[in-house]
Amino acid sequence: MYIYELEMKVRDYECDIQGVVNNSVYQNYLEFTRHEFLEDNHLSFAELHNQGVDAMVSSIEIAYKTPLRPGDSFISKLYVTKEGVRYVFQQAIYRKSDNKLAIKAKVNTVVVVNGKLTAALPEFDELVIRSQAKAE
Repeated sequence: MYIYELEMKVRDYECDIQGVVNNSVYQNYLEFTRHEFLEDNHLSFAELHNQGVDAMVSSIEIAYKTPLRPGDSFISKLYVTKEGVRYVFQQAIYRKSDNKLAIKAKVNTVVVVNGKLTAALPEFDELVIRSQAKAE
């Protein structure tokens, strides 16, 4: 089901006093994964912005399952669908050592072109089509 994977590693400073990754840091991991996914598909947030196109997160749902700790390697995965005007990134992070689910997230994004909400962006629609094709 997931069409993109990115391996990363927990850095000590990302952890809180309990010795686990701080809950807010997971959003950084998720965002970095989305940005890398777009770059690997020849889309740049900076270039889109310069053209007046901005993809923005409208909401995020995160379920925390298993904490990551300093030094843990993990795999961040995603696929993308479309629901109305929203592009929905289904994302998950798995601890590499035992493939345990650390978090599962649903990231709703919208696209604004020159300050106005748009129902479709051809470049993003193509990513949805590729996601569906790989999932089958």
